[in-house]
Amino acid sequence: MADDEAPAKQPPVEKPVPAAWTAALERLMQVVDTLRSPGGCPWDQKQTVETLAPHLVEEAHEMADAVARGSHADTAEELGDLLMGILMIGRVASEDRGYDPATIAEGITAKLIRRHPHVYGEVQVDGSGQVLRNWEAIKQQEKAEKGEDQSVLAGVPRSLPALLRAYRVGQKASNAGFDWPDLAGPVEKIDEELAEFRATLAGEDRRRQEEELGDLLFAIVNVARKLKIEPELALRGTVERFQSRFQAVEQGLAAEGKALAEASLAEMDALWDAAKAAERAASENPAEES
Repeated sequence: MADDEAPAKQPPVEKPVPAAWTAALERLMQVVDTLRSPGGCPWDQKQTVETLAPHLVEEAHEMADAVARGSHADTAEELGDLLMGILMIGRVASEDRGYDPATIAEGITAKLIRRHPHVYGEVQVDGSGQVLRNWEAIKQQEKAEKGEDQSVLAGVPRSLPALLRAYRVGQKASNAGFDWPDLAGPVEKIDEELAEFRATLAGEDRRRQEEELGDLLFAIVNVARKLKIEPELALRGTVERFQSRFQAVEQGLAAEGKALAEASLAEMDALWDAAKAAERAASENPAEES
């Protein structure tokens, strides 16, 4: 073989699906079908795709919260709720919408195979970056064939939480080649946007302040993207820490017989710093399990 000749592409190895997986999914589908069928659950029987959709969104947020808390057991439970919700929507849709759980599974299977030509076809890739670029190119071709909006950003739902939407928009733009080459660019952008936001504080133009604050937040999200840190999870962690420390301040004041309204900012700051120090010590020296 010549030095510059690419090695022959190996076919994917498809292992049999564990019987326990298929049995568990079949049993869940049986339960979902029973709940929806005559003699089943009155609540499930009256649901529609439209009424079930908000529950699915809520379950997705609960799953993300479990991931942020690092609870594997809770994550597995919330994933179960999500899976049940998807199957129930498919079961309801089978009655009058023209699709069902099988249609859903077949559709995503075909899409995954079509968008992974480096696994199921002869395409060669040199890393995950090229995989993402190929994915977007294939997706654009699919949109063109369907006559849909072909913008790279068209697939990001407007209903996403703004922080997550900003992250996904940045990812898609980056996959299309619109991005800084390294971390220095987005970090400098934060400094630039912060200066522009500070400049608005001297005036009273609320619209301009809102726009510049939004630009600053978007710049921070781009740094998170470069670092491969999910900003949604990072902010969730910060909120959890803030809540824990604030509750420690409340408890500390209560122990002194004081209410929040009676305490000075200096007193609250001292209790906050103590809670932060205790938190840091606990993380650096976790207690051994007995």
